[in-house]
Amino acid sequence: MDDALYGKRDKAGHWKPFAALTYPDVFVWPANAMAVLKWIPGYLLPWNTLYAAVAIAFWLFLSPSLETTKTFAWSWVLFILARNAVLVLLFFGAFHVRLYVQKAQGTNFKFNAKWPERNNSAFLFGHQKLENLFWTFCSGVPVWTAYEALSLWLFANGYIPMITWAANPIWFVTLMLLIPLWREVHFYLVHRMIHWPPLYRWVHKLHHKNINPGPFSGLSMHPVEHLLYFSAVVLHWIVPSHPVHTLYNLVHLGMAPAGGHTGYERVVIGQATAFDSHCYAHYLHHKYFECNYSDGSLPLDRWFGSFHDGTDEAQERMNERFLKRHTNVSSTRH
Repeated sequence: MDDALYGKRDKAGHWKPFAALTYPDVFVWPANAMAVLKWIPGYLLPWNTLYAAVAIAFWLFLSPSLETTKTFAWSWVLFILARNAVLVLLFFGAFHVRLYVQKAQGTNFKFNAKWPERNNSAFLFGHQKLENLFWTFCSGVPVWTAYEALSLWLFANGYIPMITWAANPIWFVTLMLLIPLWREVHFYLVHRMIHWPPLYRWVHKLHHKNINPGPFSGLSMHPVEHLLYFSAVVLHWIVPSHPVHTLYNLVHLGMAPAGGHTGYERVVIGQATAFDSHCYAHYLHHKYFECNYSDGSLPLDRWFGSFHDGTDEAQERMNERFLKRHTNVSSTRH
């Protein structure tokens, strides 16, 4: 599969698709029923269905009972920690091994033709991949596990409202369908907040060292950012939910960054089969910093004026916003 049929590479070696980024015509007025019907399959498949399936399997087969989680104990908390770590290792590792170890498709569809940094003192251990692994497993997975363990303890002791499938089947399904959209809203708000200059310097700058991201860059964050990022699960401490909703939210938070940081537009399998990683919008955020704070179906960046669709015109608008904002900041200081 030739990437030249779908995009072009500039003199600096950066590849971009021919087609500009767009949002589905779903969250518009007046409503477009046909657009909604066309959007639903892509919203559900494959990723949201996969994350939901993993969460349900975890709840049914790989989670301690609520009776067990009434009391904190290292045994069940460490079990959840190990389970989450294995999931990340296998899922993120599958992308990493194929694209960056085997280099199965070389730089075909790779946005940045360069490979991850080595011998660069900006990274822990002088190595981009090792730093990404360190923050993923030494901060990301533990923070995820802490939120999960606390949520299960709250459910088990009746401190937060809990529903059941038998009593609330319609709300049960509705909430499952809404969780990815809630994730987009929460991520956008948190992401804009940590781009506030003081928080950016102290916290978010660590993640943005990955200008040329790979799969494990997705969860390579400062511990404070992990606390904010995984706090999307606090929704279930307020809104009546079931533990499986909590697991789905956390699994979604934990797994989705892998695909969003592959560094490739498409992952090619065989001669003619590929699946889109849909990470170009977020790659542009890593490249330019000042755009595309959220990814997904909700046009939050378009509504708030931070959308970059990959075109030269969008680049000019972003540069104008950047210049205007920093000119205003400079004049205020004087």
